[in-house]
Amino acid sequence: MAATLGYVPARHEASTTRYIHSELGIRERLLVGVLTSRATLNTLAVAVNRTVAHRFHRTVFFTGLRSAKLPHGMSVVAHGDDRPVWLMYETVRHLHRHHGNEYDWFLLAQDDTYLQADRLARLVEHLSSGRDLYLGRAEEFIGGEEKARYCHGGYGYLLSQSLLGRLQPHLDTCRNDILSVRPDEWLGRCIIDYLGLTCLEVYQEMRYQYFELGKNADPEREDSGPFRNALAVHPVSEPGLMYRLHKRFSQMELQWTYQQIEQLQVQINNLSHLTPEGKAGAAWPVGITPPFQPKSRFEVINWEYFTEDHVYSCPGSAPKCELRGADRADISAVLEAAVERLNARYRPQLRFRKRRLLNGYRRFDPTRGMEYVLDLVLEAHTQKGHSQVLGRRVSLLRPLSAVEIIPMPYVTEATRVQLILPVTAQDQDFVGNFLDAYVANALDARDNTLLTFLLVYDPFDAQRVAQSDVFAGLKAAVGEVEKRYGDVKIPWISVKTEVPSQVKLMDIISKKHPVDTLFFLAGAWTEVNGDFLNRCRMNAISSWQVFFPVHFQEFSPALASPREQPPPPPQSSAAFAFDPLRDGRFDRRVFDEACFYNADYMAARTKMAADVLDNEELLESMDVYDVFVRYSGLHVFRAVEPALVQKYVRRACNPRFSEDVYHRCVLSNLEGLASRSHLSMALFEQEQANST
Repeated sequence: MAATLGYVPARHEASTTRYIHSELGIRERLLVGVLTSRATLNTLAVAVNRTVAHRFHRTVFFTGLRSAKLPHGMSVVAHGDDRPVWLMYETVRHLHRHHGNEYDWFLLAQDDTYLQADRLARLVEHLSSGRDLYLGRAEEFIGGEEKARYCHGGYGYLLSQSLLGRLQPHLDTCRNDILSVRPDEWLGRCIIDYLGLTCLEVYQEMRYQYFELGKNADPEREDSGPFRNALAVHPVSEPGLMYRLHKRFSQMELQWTYQQIEQLQVQINNLSHLTPEGKAGAAWPVGITPPFQPKSRFEVINWEYFTEDHVYSCPGSAPKCELRGADRADISAVLEAAVERLNARYRPQLRFRKRRLLNGYRRFDPTRGMEYVLDLVLEAHTQKGHSQVLGRRVSLLRPLSAVEIIPMPYVTEATRVQLILPVTAQDQDFVGNFLDAYVANALDARDNTLLTFLLVYDPFDAQRVAQSDVFAGLKAAVGEVEKRYGDVKIPWISVKTEVPSQVKLMDIISKKHPVDTLFFLAGAWTEVNGDFLNRCRMNAISSWQVFFPVHFQEFSPALASPREQPPPPPQSSAAFAFDPLRDGRFDRRVFDEACFYNADYMAARTKMAADVLDNEELLESMDVYDVFVRYSGLHVFRAVEPALVQKYVRRACNPRFSEDVYHRCVLSNLEGLASRSHLSMALFEQEQANST
């Protein structure tokens, strides 16, 4: 699984929203209950689930007897009795008991019903849940003597939350006193007898529209008004017909959406002359965010030049590289779309065919999307058969789609973080600063954290521990901290190895902690603070996600000297606040820091065990990041972390690690020296010194 790059300060939005809803008594609008059976659970019910269930806030399938194998990804409630009336009774009772305080409206339908999710959502948005309402297709009872009607179950029907609450005390009586073969008739009779309500098709000018599908009907040829406006279609005899209906309604919904977009664009154009900029102020395309306007030369977005085979902006500063993979697919799709749009605009007078791309330019505008400028050589054909080769420049935009909030499992900032700090003999000079930051930001702040040192001895130092312990100073500093804070213990674990790979060290630590431990694997140059620890708790989610922060690395003080920096402005000037992250960079080459749960690491190592048997060098050539990416199946979240700051250090790159890990270490050292401006100034000063 590939890692993603971004910055998300916290990942508990979904759970927080749910908590606010419950505290304020806010309910969701609609829950859909689908009545199915053992015979159709794996056919029609699966078709309902795959077509429209995901478009409702929640969909629950109710059946009588549990089948041997339940379909994956469906919420199924089995009542234990497949009698239709009993199933209806248990379903209504279940909805009130488990969801009565969570939803405003309840829709009950059969699994041979196709539901139009968006239209049903719009319908309930305009209905008041405080009224007792029974809405659907009204049917006469057998005999047809009564004026009261029940709602036909095949087309679905809406029950308000207040009606469900009033009906609950009478359900047992209805079960014993009302005899009926059809469950929808039984429920309608119960509502009429005890609540005095009849089924309505129209309420406050809002109509429950439905369509009866004939035998051998072809959804692709249906174009009548009742069909196009239907909320529910019935009967759907087999799963294939359900999918064809979904395709047809999706096409109609997409067509309607495009028509709405065109109407809005016309309205925007008509109103643009009233703006201060006049017609010239209308952005292109109409309705899309205007292009980003840089405020300085440092904010200018660069255009990337490309042809059909090569791109002239490559990783590693190479001047030219071949178009491959997603880049090639992107360019091909854009060229195809350009010719298609030209043909759509000038048809039937002209028809275009692409000969070649002369020049192509693209840039990513974070406010609107990917922009393209194409110089095309086209072959134009007229209706009379004449043709001519001409060149045209076209502009295209691939806009950013709507941002989606992904529901995440519940996490809390109260989780204890277990800091693990591996220390080699070369690193111990930096541990003093780490320990000072930990004392100030964790112990004094009473943060819920624990710290464990992993002292890595090479074989030579391990033999001389009795005479001269290389970590004696570190152990003494830890002892001083424990004396100052009587209830604090900072244990250390001694390890002897020539190659201190992360995987080997974590194998030792993992066995000494419970499976629910949240680890923060730190570096000796890390400055721990409360802001980052909270983001560690938020972004590491058990059985879901691991977090690899991108720390901020300060440049070498020898090249980016503080005395050359302009003094910071007064703190009162908010517009020019001092930026502590100025002389440095986010080091994307390093994957040493990580937040993850012990259970997730153990699961990944279990999957890795078979490969280790075939190649024992994997333990030395891989780091923890590689283990999670290759073997965990979890979301590996990679994000810049401004609260995780490191002083400049030149890392010792061990050539015994894998080529990829060693290469990343070397590049980190090179890129971490200084910025281009600092390096150019250093070269200039050196040349000046040599010339004198």
